[in-house]
Order: sequence, then structure tokens, then C-alpha cells
Amino acid sequence: MIQKRIAQWALMAVAVPVAAAGARRLSRSLESRRGPTGVSRLLAKGADLLRPQKAKRHRLW
Repeated sequence: MIQKRIAQWALMAVAVPVAAAGARRLSRSLESRRGPTGVSRLLAKGADLLRPQKAKRHRLW
């Protein structure tokens, strides 16, 4: 049971941000080559859903 929770945490902590960054980078490269398209906009929206750029950082003090 604990192993399952650790695997879920690892997925959320590592894989999701990496996937969002990859989608955002792919979107930017597609837009630079061909201009804004439906696919590039969809990739950017997906990246924003996974990991918004303007997320507030919480400070401890």
C-alpha cells in the first residue's frame, strides 16, 4: 500500500512537470516553424492545464 502511494507521488512530482515542459517546448517549436496552428494551441493549453506558468509560490515566512 505504501509502495503504491510512493509511485503515485513520484508520478505527480516528476512525470507531470516533465510532460508539461515537453508539451510547451513542442508547442513553441511548432509555432516558430509554421505559425500558430490548432495543434500548437492545443499543446499549449494542455501544458497550462498540467502546470500553469503563473502558479503562485508559497513562502514559508
